[in-house]
Amino acid sequence: MPVFVKKLLTWGSVAFLIYFMAFRPDGAAQMFRGIGAALIAMFQGLGDFLTSLLA
Repeated sequence: MPVFVKKLLTWGSVAFLIYFMAFRPDGAAQMFRGIGAALIAMFQGLGDFLTSLLA
């Protein structure tokens, strides 16, 4: 992927996140809460897998 396209997508997503947090703070909070819950579930699943592997 060309460097220009990567920079454009990166800055576009940063601008969207700032806009989203500024004008829809409740929706942004729910989105980040959902992302956090998904990450916790993934790490908990990995921990359960490793625990059962070593037990």
